[in-house]
Formats: sequence, structure tokens, C-alpha cells
Amino acid sequence: MSNLFVERSLEEIRFWSRIMKEHALFLRLGFTVDQPKLVQEADHFYNVFENIEERAAAFTSDSDREQIARFNMEVYQATTHIWAFKRKVLGLILSCQIITNNYPLLVDHVSREAAYFMNRLEQLNKGILEPLPDAIINENVFFLRLMADHAKFIAHLLDPSERNLIADANDFSYQFDQLLFQAVDLESMRPESQTKPMLTRFIEENRPAVQSLRDFKQTARELIEECRLRSNIHPLLADHTFREANRFLELLDRFEASLTAGSNSLLK
Repeated sequence: MSNLFVERSLEEIRFWSRIMKEHALFLRLGFTVDQPKLVQEADHFYNVFENIEERAAAFTSDSDREQIARFNMEVYQATTHIWAFKRKVLGLILSCQIITNNYPLLVDHVSREAAYFMNRLEQLNKGILEPLPDAIINENVFFLRLMADHAKFIAHLLDPSERNLIADANDFSYQFDQLLFQAVDLESMRPESQTKPMLTRFIEENRPAVQSLRDFKQTARELIEECRLRSNIHPLLADHTFREANRFLELLDRFEASLTAGSNSLLK
């Protein structure tokens, strides 16, 4: 059990600390030259999470459980600070105190991811696990919204001349909005909706859509790397959204395996 706790903790930190580091970079790139304090704060968080990422890489599955629990709390504290920074930036944008190249929805999006990361670390350290049916619905609601957001960001960051790709991105946006609405409906029907057949169908319906969006992101990433795409999409942002889609697919596979095995071990 200790090793599983360590493995799950390091897995979460290695994935999400890189995501937090990249969020700091994306926010920094969106600030203007007359916002040096915000640039400085973003640089600070980039360095904080780069350090966390490097330290996480040095641990192994045999690391001491208590040491990892302390590390989890340290990362949790760092994540609360970057979450507060993101919400501050969102407030400045929505109150028209600053104008940046960061969409308000994007800033909200990255703050939701920070809140999710904080919750995962807290769950791990407290050993409080959601029942499998709750976890399946909650994780899908969270990630389906992320995927819908990604499609919208891609559509708005593509050059207007990329008509076919914009149409594809808008189609994905609509598709994932519908899947999200279905997930929210299933959520409101709990606990009656949490039967094995219903949850299995839920996963089976979502997976092909996520796979298609992941493949679309992979194509866009390759086109950007080859300088064949007209857009304002940073190559790292393209890779960033691709990795998050892969993360969602990995979770769907775990959920399906746990339903088949009748196990809740995936969250331990």
C-alpha cells in the first residue's frame, strides 16, 4: 500500500507540476510590456514548479512514504499560490484593470486545473478516496470540460485563413459540450445512475471522442513543428493540450479496468 501511495503521488506530481510550470509560461507570454510585475510573478511560479518537477524526478517508488507525504503538502502549498495568482489575473482582466493576450476562459481553465491538482494531493495524503462510481463521473465532468475548452482555444488561435481546421475545432467544441452536458445530467441522477452498465456505456461513448480530439491535436502539433500551420499557437501549448488528452484516455482505461475487476485501486 505504501508503494502504491508513493507511485500515485509521484505520478500526479510529475504530470501536473509540468502542467503548472507551463501555465506560468503561457500566462507570462500573454502579459504586455507594461505589466512587469505580473511577468515577474509568472517567472517566479515557472521556477517554483520547475524545481518541483526536478525534485519529483529524483524520487523512486521505493522512497519513504512519510517523505512523499511531506512533499505532497509542499507541492499542495505551491499550487494554492499559483491558483491564487491565476484567480487574481482573471479578476484583473474581468474588471478591465489590465488588457492581456490571455483569454479570460483560458485563465479560468488553468485555475481549474490547479484546483484539481490540489484536490488530488489532498485526497492522497488523507487517504480519502471517492467511490469508483463517483470518481468516474466527477473525473469525466472535469476532463470533458477541459477538452471542450481546448477545442475553443484552438479555433480562436488559428489564423482565419485556416478555414477547414477552424471548422474541425468548432465541431469538436460542440461535440464535447454535448458530452459534458450528458455527464452533468448523469451526475445529477446520482446515485441511481451509478450502475455498472450505465458507467460502462458512459466511458465507451466518451473514449472515441477523446481519441479523435487527441489525434487532431497531434496533427496540429506536427503541423506547427513543421511550420505548416498558420496560427498563434505556441508549439509547447500544442504539446501541452495533447498530453492532457492522453491523460484523460489513460484515466478512462483505468476506470474501465476497475469496473471490469470490480476494484477501486486506481485512485489509491
